Amino acid sequence: MEKRKLGTSGPEVSLVGLGTNNFGGRIDLEASGRVIDKALELGITLFDTADIYGNYGGSEEVLGKVLGPRRKNIVLATKFGMAMDDAGTRKGASRRYIMQAVEASLARLKTDWIDLYQIHQPDPATPIEETLRALDDLVKAGKVRYIGCSNFSATQLEEAQGVARQNGLTSFVCCQDEYSLLVRGLEKDRIAAMQKYGLGLLPFFPLASGLLTGKYKQGAAAPAGTRLATTRRLADSVMTPRNWQVVDAFGDFVKQRGHTLLELAMSWLASRSPVSSIIAGATRPEQVEQNVAAVAWTLSPADLAEIDRITA
Repeated sequence: MEKRKLGTSGPEVSLVGLGTNNFGGRIDLEASGRVIDKALELGITLFDTADIYGNYGGSEEVLGKVLGPRRKNIVLATKFGMAMDDAGTRKGASRRYIMQAVEASLARLKTDWIDLYQIHQPDPATPIEETLRALDDLVKAGKVRYIGCSNFSATQLEEAQGVARQNGLTSFVCCQDEYSLLVRGLEKDRIAAMQKYGLGLLPFFPLASGLLTGKYKQGAAAPAGTRLATTRRLADSVMTPRNWQVVDAFGDFVKQRGHTLLELAMSWLASRSPVSSIIAGATRPEQVEQNVAAVAWTLSPADLAEIDRITA
């Protein structure tokens, strides 16, 4: 497994990471354990979760139960900020909430420290300086080693890094954002901001919720039990005429080159700067194996130019 540094100042992580939003929800403890075991066996070191995953804490609880002493061998990442109750009151990035959220995550994860603690989304009700001072205190206390953000705009990222530098606070080492062959919006300005500050990029939904795996066919019912079969809202946002057109074009592209759609999706992300690790979820060990194997294709300049033409 190839390893990359998470930005210029973060830890070393595996090129393929494990996204655990299926744990404690779509799959149970036993099935999650099989996925975790396979990921560790194949050299995956970045495990990404969030307090909200698995119906308010289920994913973190699974990791806490399954990892045991193996926890020290990985970079354990979690997130805070999204609503942790149906009423939408337990959320945000205030100092008061962060201090509650981190203790709850530590308890569920059965660990004394979080390697990467990420704010899941911007909190317009809290000044970024308050958020960063709280996170800085957690780093100084040894409860958190590195911090990151998710779903920040380029402007919000610029503000956060500027505030951290001006006040001598711990700053973000990475950004976690949606990025795939079908979703390239962050190339407009966010990637430039990441490169300016030496931040690593952790793409989520690298396979566009499965549309880039090849298992879905236009005009046919989604396979039973798959994400796009069980989540109508997600299916409506992903299965658009434009996306089908692009996926069909990529189907011809990979067939001509003797590869698969999955290999294209993963290897293209691996070729992009500043991608450090690709957050790929899995519900079965075989999917972990496929994701790890899929980054081996080295795309040529001609390939990359054709990909840009297709997605344009």
